[in-house]
Amino acid sequence: MEKTIRSFIIQSLVPIAFIMIWSTMSMSINNPVILPGVGKVFWNLKNATDNFIGLGSIPSNIFVSLLRVLLGYSAGVIIAVPFGILMGYKGIFNKLFDNFINIFRPVPPLAWVPLVLGWFGVSSLSNLFGLKQGTMYVYLNNFKLSMIFIIALGTFFPVLTSVIFGVKNVKQTLIDSAKVLGASEKDIFLKTLIPGAAPTMVNGLRTGLGIAWACLVSAEMLPGSLSGVGYLITHSYELARTDLVITGIICIGFVGAGLDWIFRKLEKKYFSWERKAR
Repeated sequence: MEKTIRSFIIQSLVPIAFIMIWSTMSMSINNPVILPGVGKVFWNLKNATDNFIGLGSIPSNIFVSLLRVLLGYSAGVIIAVPFGILMGYKGIFNKLFDNFINIFRPVPPLAWVPLVLGWFGVSSLSNLFGLKQGTMYVYLNNFKLSMIFIIALGTFFPVLTSVIFGVKNVKQTLIDSAKVLGASEKDIFLKTLIPGAAPTMVNGLRTGLGIAWACLVSAEMLPGSLSGVGYLITHSYELARTDLVITGIICIGFVGAGLDWIFRKLEKKYFSWERKAR
């Protein structure tokens, strides 16, 4: 119990110091447009269900943003995982695509925005499904293809890299042992290679989700966006509501940390054996 209390106190020191510095600086500057007070931001968080500047409540905007990230993240993962397995398992695929992918890997997702807008414009899932009107049209129209593409792109490269690394670094002794015991190529692939690479792959999925969430603000700045935490931040900036900008940033940080915490729990529960095997 004493150890838990001590750990909590240590972990609280930096946040408390940060809030004190923030409060002191805001009083010194005395300009809420440049740096609003701590109290105003906490009031926004306390009243998160209010309709802020006509853009809806914070929870509703977070929900829309989460759905956008889930769509883009899923698209990136669905392409990156099988492609990464092929590149890691089959040398010919790695030789074919490795140099080509390395050209695009350093390019930040934000650099693709002009090109993506040229490709997709303001088309949305409602256009993709051929919807013209109705409740579903209005709702799906929030999910622009350009936003999903940018988030998927941010997800793709870290997941791909981790999957390739994980597959390539499965211990050769495990594969050789399976062959000696008469395992087929299919069994080696499904029961030795994939489980052996799984911890590294999951770590890549975790990294990809963090980057996908980080791409959210960029994606929600694109034309056609009318909701989401990123849009709330950019629109608040245009209205000189810096307190809402900081509120949105805090929400993005906490939700991102929550998503990362879920992945860490899954890693600890299902892949704790990997640390013991080292």
